[in-house]
Amino acid sequence: MNEQTLSMRLERVAAHVPAGARLADIGSDHGYLPVALMRRGVIASAVAGEVALTPFHSAERTVRESGQDLRITVRLANGLAAIEPEDGITAISICGMGGETIRDILDSGKAHLSGQERLILQPNGGEQPLRQWLMDNGYRILCEELLRENRFDYEIIVAERAAPVLYTAEELYFGPLQMQARSPAFLLKWQRILRHKQQTLTHFARARQAVPEAKLQEIARQARWITELLA
Repeated sequence: MNEQTLSMRLERVAAHVPAGARLADIGSDHGYLPVALMRRGVIASAVAGEVALTPFHSAERTVRESGQDLRITVRLANGLAAIEPEDGITAISICGMGGETIRDILDSGKAHLSGQERLILQPNGGEQPLRQWLMDNGYRILCEELLRENRFDYEIIVAERAAPVLYTAEELYFGPLQMQARSPAFLLKWQRILRHKQQTLTHFARARQAVPEAKLQEIARQARWITELLA
């Protein structure tokens, strides 16, 4: 993967960035996403934010070598602190980290959100707490995608601030739009997870040591939800 050929996962993220957007790519790593979008003429400007020095320098190098350093600003900052008011950001992408981490970045960086931005989020697991945060903070999920790449399931969640929306516990767990669409990738993912949960419950039943009742009930409830979903 480089700044011209994105991974399938990042290509799907790129597809949700609106034309003419002023993008903040948080946790930009090598800066491939903003550089690719700029080269394609999709975005007007970008900020590539990175909290760690090594990827920050990688992003700086990628941007400099692409000749896009007048329109892509690389900043060393923690989460949304990379965004400054004069950037006029209209879209924020946060990809390739756990859903809880993305939730924490959004929550601790609320002061940097105008509420007008499109959020394009690609969590590696932990989607449920991330959806919970979106609902609690007045964001409606506009689009959800699931793809499998290199034997991993990746979800993409696109959200914008809108009228308050209430999702059920099951919708927060599976994804409200994923539940409706029931794509082949979605059904296969949950078949795999169900097998794993059933194995876990069997293992607990045979285990000598006591398992906390609350944990047992939670896994059993999730297994029941998945069974009903796949029925």
